[in-house]
Amino acid sequence: MSQFAINLIFVGGSFLLYIAIAVWAKAGSTSDFYVAGGGVHPVTNGMAIGADWMSAASFISMAGLIAAGGYANSTFLMGWTGGYVLLAMLLAPYLRKFGKFTVPEFIGDRYYSPNARLIAVVCLIVASVTYVIGQMAGAGVAFSRFLEVEATNGLMIAAVVVFIYAVLGGMKGITYTQVAQYCVLIVAYTIPAVFISLQLTGNPIPMFGMFSTHAESGLPLLEKLNQVVTDLGFREYTADVDNKLNMVLFTLSLMIGTAGLPHVIIRFFTVPKVSDARWSGGWALVFIALLYLTAPAVASMARLNLMTTIYPEGTQAQPIEYEARPAWIATWEETGLITYEDKNNDGRIQLYNDANADFAGTAADRGWAGNELSVNNDILVLANPEIANLPGWVIGLIAAGGLAAALSTAAGLLLAISSAVSHDLIKGRLNPNISDKGELLAARISMAVAIVVATWLGANPPGFAAQVVALAFGIAAASLFPALMMGIFSKRVNNIGASLGMLSGLLFTLVYIFVYKGWFFIPGTNNLPDTAEYWLLGISPLSIGAVGALVNFAVAFGVSKVTAEPPVEIQELVESVRYPRGAGGAQDH
Repeated sequence: MSQFAINLIFVGGSFLLYIAIAVWAKAGSTSDFYVAGGGVHPVTNGMAIGADWMSAASFISMAGLIAAGGYANSTFLMGWTGGYVLLAMLLAPYLRKFGKFTVPEFIGDRYYSPNARLIAVVCLIVASVTYVIGQMAGAGVAFSRFLEVEATNGLMIAAVVVFIYAVLGGMKGITYTQVAQYCVLIVAYTIPAVFISLQLTGNPIPMFGMFSTHAESGLPLLEKLNQVVTDLGFREYTADVDNKLNMVLFTLSLMIGTAGLPHVIIRFFTVPKVSDARWSGGWALVFIALLYLTAPAVASMARLNLMTTIYPEGTQAQPIEYEARPAWIATWEETGLITYEDKNNDGRIQLYNDANADFAGTAADRGWAGNELSVNNDILVLANPEIANLPGWVIGLIAAGGLAAALSTAAGLLLAISSAVSHDLIKGRLNPNISDKGELLAARISMAVAIVVATWLGANPPGFAAQVVALAFGIAAASLFPALMMGIFSKRVNNIGASLGMLSGLLFTLVYIFVYKGWFFIPGTNNLPDTAEYWLLGISPLSIGAVGALVNFAVAFGVSKVTAEPPVEIQELVESVRYPRGAGGAQDH
């Protein structure tokens, strides 16, 4: 059987499963559509949260980022995982206690202001739309490789599948679909990792294999990897970072951005009790840890496999001839995610760090005229089974897993957008008297429109598409997270302070990112170079969300201090939410 047929069976079979679940779990009310009727078991919810969170960025990109940057990029692991700890401890139980459907609804009621609710809707939509672009584009890339179709056509297929199970089932359908998607993606991620760990170290547990002995050389695997990359002019894989401030702020930005992302928060509204919200957070960490503990091992082993593929006789010997390259390189060249340019016309593939001035002399002595192989970091997880010559069914499993990761998060984000439009904008502001049936129709139409917009943006990404995930986290960190935290833990912050705080944090973060990334909206502006030399206090645009959150907190507390206190009933509401008496009651709010 051909590899294409195997891929088609795995991907097509998983899609049929998702659609069947959506038909079985069709939403019949707004409660079903928004919060799955509020009756999801904590273990089920934890698994759905895991799938909702482990997007294409986690499944496909994270290991690639760590493989390229080593220890320096471990911030993604620390930030994203730490964010769930914050969410489970500081937000989820209290928001569930409040008993509403959406994040903007909580903000609007807590700050007794329709304007605050509207600002929260804007922040939510901007953050979610920027995030979903990457998910849809990732689905298109996976389709283009594994189903041998154009990326745009792959995007259309992905959009149709999401449309069927998300529009039909709402949160109820998405919840049980995400449980299935979690099972698919975690099996798809771990099985190749186990095979590769066995091949390289003899240890079947990848996270232990990373610290085991490399079978061929007899050296510890990470020591062997350090040796290989430094021989080719790259920085040590385990080298420390120079800018600790930026690393701390980036980790913090990812943490509070995670805790403020609306598509994650709304999952905690689906359980029956406040205590179940806490348990959901705990189970989510368990399910997420299965992938996140494996990712560093996958990254290090993929990097070593790639290097030793190009230099099979060692880095001091000649690299392989281009005509003798492995089949997996030729296959991925067809997608444009691997490119080769024979700069010295010797017919071999030179892969080294040509930006390292100290290594230039060594490269010249070897007759090398520049790095000749460009490998997109995002392909390493998807290509790992092929690099390690694993069976065809493993490649098919990876295809299904990558698509499950992209589609599960896309569905959650689209539901958050749909809920904000139908519940917070239409029912909350434009037509408060809309019937339950009318609101459900509006939610489904909003979802359909959101899918069309997300598909178009995924097929025609804006210039900053490569950074949309960081931008989404920055927006959530700087705008929504502080408003939620202050809404729960401060009785003094009022509607004016919260509204101005969200706007200040959002605008500060957007302007900083846009200036340094060259996306500034004033024509003819000479933007500052995106290098550490020009960053404010050495703070990367990807880390600025943490500073934006501080701006939000400062403005909100400062303005609230010089304006009127919130009404007594609001202060009592905050007190009741923070100390949820009878935490087991579903209706204690």
